Amino acid sequence: MSAPAEAIAAGRAVLGIELGSTRIKACLIGDDPGDILAVGAHDWENRLVDGLWTYALDDVWTGIQQAYARLAADVRTRYGVPLTSVRAAGISGMMHGYLAFDDADELLVPFRTWRNTNTGAAAAELSDLFGVNIPLRWSIAHLHQAVRDAEPHVPRIASLTTLAGYVHRSLTGRRVIGVGDASGMFPIDSATGDYAPGLVERYDDVAAGRVPALRTLLPEPLRAGSPAGALTEPGALLLDPTGALRAGVPFCPPEGDAGTGMVATNAVAPRTGNVSAGTSIFAMVVLEHPLGAVHDELDLVTTPAGDPVAMVHCNNGASELAAWAGLFGRFAAASGTPLDPDAVFDVLLREALQGEPDAGGLLAYNHLAGEPIAGLAEGRPLLVRRPDAAFTLANLMRAQLSGAFATLALGMQVLADEGVRLDRLFAHGGMFRTAGVAQQLLAAALDAPVAVGETASEGGAWGIAVLADYLAHTDLDLGAYLDARVFADASPTVVGPDPVDVAGFAAYLERYRRGLAVESAAVSAL
Repeated sequence: MSAPAEAIAAGRAVLGIELGSTRIKACLIGDDPGDILAVGAHDWENRLVDGLWTYALDDVWTGIQQAYARLAADVRTRYGVPLTSVRAAGISGMMHGYLAFDDADELLVPFRTWRNTNTGAAAAELSDLFGVNIPLRWSIAHLHQAVRDAEPHVPRIASLTTLAGYVHRSLTGRRVIGVGDASGMFPIDSATGDYAPGLVERYDDVAAGRVPALRTLLPEPLRAGSPAGALTEPGALLLDPTGALRAGVPFCPPEGDAGTGMVATNAVAPRTGNVSAGTSIFAMVVLEHPLGAVHDELDLVTTPAGDPVAMVHCNNGASELAAWAGLFGRFAAASGTPLDPDAVFDVLLREALQGEPDAGGLLAYNHLAGEPIAGLAEGRPLLVRRPDAAFTLANLMRAQLSGAFATLALGMQVLADEGVRLDRLFAHGGMFRTAGVAQQLLAAALDAPVAVGETASEGGAWGIAVLADYLAHTDLDLGAYLDARVFADASPTVVGPDPVDVAGFAAYLERYRRGLAVESAAVSAL
């Protein structure tokens, strides 16, 4: 029996599951947390229902079961052993949003995801009340908007949580949450790792008589390494309806995708940061000192260990790029030369490197949803060009990639103006599977070296598996654990900013800023 097969058979492997915006992924790691033994995935999509972005909870469980079943099948194919137990496990998911339950744990209204931008009035009121920026997607903004609107379900709310918190509670019975995920629900006091008490009291004063006391609604925050319950018998059947998986598996605190992205890129220490690119795109920068002012472009969240982080979050990431790839994939199939989706992406991304540094005068807005950093309550994907622009495939794809990074660059400039400096910036997400392309253009957009590791495409599913492994290594702080046990032998690929690309992106971004008036007009007119 091979070493991986023996580890799996003995129940020493560690399981991580992440519910991303377009894919639910399961990842199994071995005795060495850098050793990915097996993976399984299930594609899914959010839906726009009655003007709000949502996922059905039935789809949550269908997707988790499919991803786990495919991982278990991968295990049997590769190693010839069944997957019946693991040493530890963890759940990660999209942060923020609104999952409100009554005292019977019944969902009161459909899940409202981070992508919704209907909470502007509530977010503005809370930002003034707290003296910190409360973004539209935060759970407290969703709650307060429902309170302001006097939605009928509000008096019946008994608990609030995130997607990861909901899945974790269903599997373990524990109403807890990782502190990083919690920091996207309500502001966290990094010194205590708990919700900021003075702000909780301010909110209770404002919402008195309209909603139960906030502290009774929110899940308990836990730092990385804290025991967070164990898989119950009903939970085991939820995860694996075949009954092969045994109960009793210890779970780490459920975390948000931002926190697991930081772990997956070893970006949990001051002066480190990471960029995660998916349906949304965001940067996380661990702070050395407090910021000098409140900025609408920045969230203040935490690492999974509770340390302060500035987050630049853009609602729109790679979805529009994927739509163009789907279009060209269909063209390839219709022409009689079908390509699988990964091959289509590879061809198109490599073509982007042949484009002009400023995309030849083309502009691409990837705004499927509203984009607060750009001042947009709604989105309208646009491709805009002057009649004399060089309309080539290379420039089109260069514009699409540059457009995916443009709003992020606007937010990162605010951090730079605050004097925040980075020693290293790591990137992860599916678009970085094509070696060097998105990485090169991101380095140009942020004018900083960008590193990508071998686990970049596994992202948060691997990150939450690593956090589950950390349950057995809490004699070290999280940063020391990652340095010593996970990344000691890592050799990421680093791409520095090319001056020609930097100048080209700067020209693109200046046109992009001016062109936001066109995007705004499209939202009004269409």
